[in-house]
Amino acid sequence: MVRRALVSTYRAGRKLAIAVIGASVVALGVAMLVLPGPAVIVIPLGLAILAVEFAWARRWLERLRAGSRSVLGRSRDHAA
Repeated sequence: MVRRALVSTYRAGRKLAIAVIGASVVALGVAMLVLPGPAVIVIPLGLAILAVEFAWARRWLERLRAGSRSVLGRSRDHAA
């Protein structure tokens, strides 16, 4: 009974910690859209942190990856 409560508390604490850290990194990246800084790197990093625990973040990250592959593919075709 105590073990189950500890495991449940650990999981909830882990999920909360990942949510706070990931959301903070994404917010910092969004702020970098108007402030100097590498927002293009920081926002996907925050989504990757959130994707450890949340399926919605995994989907967003995958869409972001697909979009960047598409842009890179078009730029390579255009350069050649």
